[in-house]
Amino acid sequence: MSAAARQDRFAGLDAYAAKSAKDWKVPGLAVAVLLDGKVVLSKGYGVRELGRTEAVDEHTLFAVGSTTKAMTAALVGMLVDEKKLAWDDPVLKHLPSFQLKDPAVTRELTVRDLLTHRGGLGNADFLWYGQNNSTSQILQRVSLLEPAYSLRSRFIYQNVMYAVAGQVIEAVSGRPWTEMIRTRIFEPIGMGGSVATLSLVPQGANVAAPHYEIDGVVKVIENMAVDSVAPAGSVWSSVHDMAKWLQFLLDGGVVSGKRLLSERTAAELFRPQTVVPDTMYPTTRLVKPHWMTYALGWFQQDYHGRAVDFHTGSIDGMVAIAGLIRDEKLGVFVLGNLDHAEVRHALMYSVFDRAAGKPGLDWSAELQKLYGENQQRNAQGAKRIESQRVAGTSPSVPLNAFAGTYSDALRGDIEVTADGNTLRIKHGTFAGALEHWHYNTFRARWSATWRGSPLVNFTLGAVGGHPDSLEMSGGRFLRR
Repeated sequence: MSAAARQDRFAGLDAYAAKSAKDWKVPGLAVAVLLDGKVVLSKGYGVRELGRTEAVDEHTLFAVGSTTKAMTAALVGMLVDEKKLAWDDPVLKHLPSFQLKDPAVTRELTVRDLLTHRGGLGNADFLWYGQNNSTSQILQRVSLLEPAYSLRSRFIYQNVMYAVAGQVIEAVSGRPWTEMIRTRIFEPIGMGGSVATLSLVPQGANVAAPHYEIDGVVKVIENMAVDSVAPAGSVWSSVHDMAKWLQFLLDGGVVSGKRLLSERTAAELFRPQTVVPDTMYPTTRLVKPHWMTYALGWFQQDYHGRAVDFHTGSIDGMVAIAGLIRDEKLGVFVLGNLDHAEVRHALMYSVFDRAAGKPGLDWSAELQKLYGENQQRNAQGAKRIESQRVAGTSPSVPLNAFAGTYSDALRGDIEVTADGNTLRIKHGTFAGALEHWHYNTFRARWSATWRGSPLVNFTLGAVGGHPDSLEMSGGRFLRR
């Protein structure tokens, strides 16, 4: 089949993307599709911010979230090509002060392990999400984190280890990760609008605002900076620029005739490293892959006999997805400005179906049904928690007795203050009121409502009967 005939298969994609964006209530969406070295579609839909008229176009900047990880892995690969490090170097070789709780894992952990979510650590996002910790502070606290599993025994998604990889890049190159990604990826590939972090987005730029659906209404929310774990997910880019990144990968690490990655390293980026459970993405219930793996910054699976590499990106109010079928020189990148709008998956699989010349599913409709069922289950879970609330109870001590600073060496400080008949709580950038739940348990009502509303349980001391600790989100904080 001719290249022109293959490209004709995407004739209805533009209208499908526009309709899907409306169906998912996404204020602004952008899509790029590549096939056989040509851009088939590169377009924006909707507006950058609700209540304003500025339209999204192919150059509009969005947070690309964890699709940043593949770039970090590529930077490591460039340093491997320069023989400044090796994939299987111990992390200690380049970061002598690096320490995990288990000395054996500290000794054995490799650069490859940092990039493949197999270091055995559990989720450590509480070290950076909504916190004011620097990268160095995060790395210090990682040494206190109990391992969840043995080294290389299973896949557990880990943002903090990518931050460690960024520190390795800096130690080996002598330049910060932000400078390395600009000079070694953005500039040579021609990604002129892309920046490494939110703080580098120019004032007045063509940039999308994040949105969240709160009580059934889509609203603008504040941006979440992830600078402290930047190599895991801090890049801001457009579909115009990310199409160039995907084309660079489809071309095996070559841009404009210049090789930036050796053939061996370009292939290594996509070599499977660890098995991923098929529960990682709800979408797998529709895709039904026979296998799922993780490479160096890429999820991988089969889809109707075709090998797919992909990665999502999610940060407050923003979504992204990158998808490749390298055997077909096919790539797709989707960006949106509504929190966890799974229209990204819908458009990626629609592109894959169209490229194969098959009608496939109405992915947008099917995924709305799938994720709607998930929302119903979540609502049922919330009702179960509500049913366990004991009515007619009151705290054991006056509200002002709960005021104080509660600390945990791993998770930091929580400040509780009394303001008349109201208790207030602050943990990093999380702040809000404590609403009495029952007995000595309260519910945190964050001012940023999209961040959830965890229960906060105070324990009274044996001596004096005053609160001496609290538990929240799996952490225990002792009163100072």
